[in-house]
Amino acid sequence: MSATILNGNVLAASIRADLKERVQAITSSNRRPPGLAVVLVGEDPASAIYVRLKQKDCLETGMKCQVLHLPASTLEAELADIVTEFNADPTIDGILIQLPLPEHINDLSITAKVLPRKDVDGISPHNMGMLTLRKPAHRACTPKGVMSLIAQTDVQLLGSHAVVVGASNHVGRPMGLEFLLRGCTVTTAHKFTRNTKELTREADVLVSATGKAGLIEADWVKPGAVVIDIGIMPQEDGTICGDVDFEAVKEVAGWITPVPGGVGPMTRVSILQNVVDAYNRTLK
Repeated sequence: MSATILNGNVLAASIRADLKERVQAITSSNRRPPGLAVVLVGEDPASAIYVRLKQKDCLETGMKCQVLHLPASTLEAELADIVTEFNADPTIDGILIQLPLPEHINDLSITAKVLPRKDVDGISPHNMGMLTLRKPAHRACTPKGVMSLIAQTDVQLLGSHAVVVGASNHVGRPMGLEFLLRGCTVTTAHKFTRNTKELTREADVLVSATGKAGLIEADWVKPGAVVIDIGIMPQEDGTICGDVDFEAVKEVAGWITPVPGGVGPMTRVSILQNVVDAYNRTLK
């Protein structure tokens, strides 16, 4: 029996429709719309596409989106000054620094300069720290989107074993913290883990975020498990594949996300949710 597909496109569209209604309620009261500032440095093709999609999402929901595209030669000090300006702008509720940045710019230094209340990507040291302390503010967008997808299943997370493959600061680590908040037993596998396959076979919920195409094969998966694929790798033929061997694993898993159309749309809509939440906090 094939797994149930967790369709991120459908769920994200439903959430955007709800956000559109919320934004319309705001603007119909003669108030400004929520505002997002996106800063793109350099000419990375994948980042450029992602930024265009964010603009499209904001337009669809009625939010303001200001995109600043800077040359790759931009100095770290210049970027820091721009972040400071957006921090002070009362019409901007969220600031998103599109990663990766050029090698001469320190990612952590720049994200740390974003005011925590405007860090709608949820990756600043403050917001990551609050998640660690079990007091989440803005939650990292990809893990937040994953949790929304898992909520579409009938899996009881409390007491479940969640295995996260990948330990990046922006995805793997906050993903594990999200599962801890829900009462899971959490295992994180990474590039130094010696028995990854044995660990993933024990997972009630398996999340892979490595960027290694086809890493998770059918015999890596516990029958009936929830399998979440965060990997996105362009192929030579123009297609995109993930960490999971989808066709094989869907015959074993209980639920599975496709690539594309799974986690990606949920990451983007989670940013919009955080922008509206940030806007509402300015009214308190």
